[in-house]
Amino acid sequence: MASTTAMLTALTGLNANARSLDVIGNNVANVNTTAYKSSRLMFQTLLGRTISSGSAPGTNSGGTNPYQIGLGVGISGTQRNFSSGTVQSSGDQRDLAIQGNGLFIVEGGGEQFYTRAGSFRQNSSNDLVSIGGQRLMGYTVDQNYNVATGALVPLNIPVGTLTIAEATRNVSFSGNLNADGDVATRGASISLMGTSTAGLSAISSANPAPTPPAVIETTTRLLDVEDPLLPGSGSPLFAQGQFFEIDGAEKGGREVVPRRLEIADSSTMQDLMDFLRDALGIDVDAGDNPDGRTPGIGLDTATGALTITGNVGEANDLELRAPDLRLLDEDGTFIRQPFVTDKTVAADGESVRTTFLVYDSLGTPVEAELSIVLSSKASTGTTWQYFFESADDSDSLQTLTSGLMRFDTDGQLADPEPISVSIDRAGTGAATPLTFDVAFAGPKDSVTALTSTKSEIAATFRDGSTLGTLTAFSVGQDGVITGTFSNGLTRTLGQVALAVFSNPEGLIDAGANLFRTGPNSGLPAVTTPTSLGAGSLVGGALEQSNVDLSEEFTKMILASTGFSANSRVIRTTDELMQQLLVIGR
Repeated sequence: MASTTAMLTALTGLNANARSLDVIGNNVANVNTTAYKSSRLMFQTLLGRTISSGSAPGTNSGGTNPYQIGLGVGISGTQRNFSSGTVQSSGDQRDLAIQGNGLFIVEGGGEQFYTRAGSFRQNSSNDLVSIGGQRLMGYTVDQNYNVATGALVPLNIPVGTLTIAEATRNVSFSGNLNADGDVATRGASISLMGTSTAGLSAISSANPAPTPPAVIETTTRLLDVEDPLLPGSGSPLFAQGQFFEIDGAEKGGREVVPRRLEIADSSTMQDLMDFLRDALGIDVDAGDNPDGRTPGIGLDTATGALTITGNVGEANDLELRAPDLRLLDEDGTFIRQPFVTDKTVAADGESVRTTFLVYDSLGTPVEAELSIVLSSKASTGTTWQYFFESADDSDSLQTLTSGLMRFDTDGQLADPEPISVSIDRAGTGAATPLTFDVAFAGPKDSVTALTSTKSEIAATFRDGSTLGTLTAFSVGQDGVITGTFSNGLTRTLGQVALAVFSNPEGLIDAGANLFRTGPNSGLPAVTTPTSLGAGSLVGGALEQSNVDLSEEFTKMILASTGFSANSRVIRTTDELMQQLLVIGR
């Protein structure tokens, strides 16, 4: 006869299939949700009514199976599908997608969450945040822009506000030195006299007085130098507070940077000689010239004549005329031309001179000059002498370094090791000294010494840069965030961290595309992309929902059919009970 048990059993079927439709409906509703992970409802049988447990086979019987009647269906739980969705390009580099098993780590309200949705944007503080305001976590960089793995921190990308300048560390040159040129034999020689016939001398009251037969010495104070136009008068040529200026002099056809020497009570002839040496960029450490003369400023103490001897090479030839040397009063007003100049020897030798820019740690452009002079020729090749100098060197000495370069018979540099050059930047606020390597031989750019019409070289590479502002950034497959600055530099700004779970299906859905750890998810293994199975990142893309609509619609039909079938059982049971009641009447 009809049984209420059948109705109750069918009711469990109605409930189970209704809940299945709930899960299916949620999946379909989130078909366009970024990185959504679909779920499925799993059924299980309920405890059945056991009428007989059955019997084992015996001598007179083959045994019987259990006699049980089920009491319906129950819900065992839901399972989340954590397979990756399709990665769709978005065109915005701030969007990130994961190709692997990792999850982004975000922080909000003092709690740590995990998500696959990578639609991050910058907030007013330049932090990368999700659409719900949770901050993306990762690793920052140290002062040298190296990723500092350790504690997780919110990733901050200060576009438009972060500035950077970089000191030059490497310079490369390319070109050719004319090996068929003339070997250098001498440097320029220029004499400085008080008049066309007489040199300088000290006044009779000079302290200290020169030792005869010297009429003047390097220790003679400038205030004790007699005016050569008034010999024997005891009138000094210089006065305290005046300036001695060099302006208009030339070196290798290029004008020398104007300089001034303030005349103090303690200023001596040696100070004047050092000033002239430094202002004209004469390298006194380069060794004697082939003609035996020593580069620098010499003083003939017996005649009072000053002699300027320059370095070898036409590129180092000096032009110094009387109007280029001026005596000025305290306010810069011209007083007179204190010297008569006479150039007796011009520098010779095949040479080349070029100017190049480098940058100090503050991004300040620093001008430097390089001269290369043919020093000798031999059966083994040619030898050239190089001279580095910089008028932007913060001390008075603008010469930097000099040395020899040897080329073999094929015109190739025998020693390709770079040359270290240092420029003093004391008092500028920048790191000092500014030290960089100059390379004349490399895989792309090299200086050769072959026969040509003339020598030509140029700086073809230089790192370092002026001040630049962060303008854009991108995220690589390894999660490294690279910033691009307006001055052309690129620097690492941080690295995105990912979390890997041994059982990601055990995570608890916190809503808003977020998950938190659950009792069965395990603790997260925090790592970087491409490590520990976390997968790689794709910039400018988002992961789509992994909902399969065809599968969901199929499940929907099955759930609807199951619901209808169970309702039919209830209706049939009801009809049988109604028949039973009719019989009772």
